[in-house]
Amino acid sequence: MSEEQNDIAGVPARAAALNLLTAALSGRGGVDEGLGHASLTALSPRDRAFARAAVMATLRHLGPIDQLLQERVKRAPPDRVVQILRLGAAQLLVLKTPPHAAVAASVDLAGAHPWSQSFKGLVNAVLRGLVREPAEVADPERLAPPWLYARWRSAFGPEEARNIAAVIAQEPATDLSLKAVPNETLPAELPAEVLPGGSLRTERRGDVATWPGFEAGAWWVQDFSAAIPARLLAIQPGEAVLDLCAAPGGKTLQLAAAGGEVVAVDRSGPRLRRVSENLARTGLTAEIVEIDAAVWKDPRDFDAILLDAPCSATGTFRRHPDVLWAAKPSDIASLAAVQSRLLDAAAKRVRPGGRLVYCVCSLEPEEGEGQVAALLARNAELTLDPIAPGEGGTPEASLRPDGTARILPHHLAGGTDGFFIARFRKP
Repeated sequence: MSEEQNDIAGVPARAAALNLLTAALSGRGGVDEGLGHASLTALSPRDRAFARAAVMATLRHLGPIDQLLQERVKRAPPDRVVQILRLGAAQLLVLKTPPHAAVAASVDLAGAHPWSQSFKGLVNAVLRGLVREPAEVADPERLAPPWLYARWRSAFGPEEARNIAAVIAQEPATDLSLKAVPNETLPAELPAEVLPGGSLRTERRGDVATWPGFEAGAWWVQDFSAAIPARLLAIQPGEAVLDLCAAPGGKTLQLAAAGGEVVAVDRSGPRLRRVSENLARTGLTAEIVEIDAAVWKDPRDFDAILLDAPCSATGTFRRHPDVLWAAKPSDIASLAAVQSRLLDAAAKRVRPGGRLVYCVCSLEPEEGEGQVAALLARNAELTLDPIAPGEGGTPEASLRPDGTARILPHHLAGGTDGFFIARFRKP
């Protein structure tokens, strides 16, 4: 974002940013839901972009920003004032917004509401203090919530934990999966880099619906790591394929594009509508079933099954940094129980000679490595099918001795989502 855009954006843009940040940290839908708030949709495209950039900068650096604010504010003010201070600090220290614009608009924002009017002086003093004494807000050891960082240190070691956390501060590029691979023209039209496995990565910004190939259904937005599990099923045309917990549908599109006869199951009707819309746009087909996969009574079995299970989503912080602050330690155990039930349901539907890929966009071992050992102990018919180096684009650094893959966010230059992937076969 240019300095001119930072300078021009006024109180309405910052008020919309305040609403979006509050939604992101409330645990009720996060940034994605907050983007539909009326205060944001009413803005010009430039102001809307500023509001989103301010919120994402705040969330990516929330730990260090909060530490700086705690050092300068002796008694915690109301939540609205805290959010105004966080946004102001992010503008000054991350976006490098001109100080007069960031400070004055933050003070005006405080004065615009009765709950924060009396704190205008505090907002002015704290932010002007940050102008006089700017601080570093990208220390990896402070970017994640302390309890999560401690988990990563325990699971992966101090160096890897620091490498993971360092990615939090990075603004990601956009990854695309192609309907037809290879595509000889699209990389140049966007422009984009071709990644291992065939995904594209572009630094292009703005409304994706205006990009080359969107209306023609040539591609869909899907992170590099998220595209790997479907490739590891190696679908052959005409195979019966089951996509469990399918929404929002990127993997469904991959499986259908490979020629599979796909059944896509998810319990969320609104999210399945997105799957249907993307199938229509790309000209691909799949049977859509709205039901909880764990209780689905359909008697069919399948050649290939993909289970992208509900999880804590801690690996998706590059695009959704709010997940780091919404997650709670108790979530991991409860989600692991859900994953176990879904894995048992999926295992029963694998045909003899068929395969099952299980994945989660989580960095937590209970949701990945722990699920593999437990499933094999419960189900003697399944065996692990090791993933080969580079297979489907899998980074070699992510491969574990048992043939599963633990993709960490720094395993690809420029970053990628954290994922765990395991492939099983039924003899």
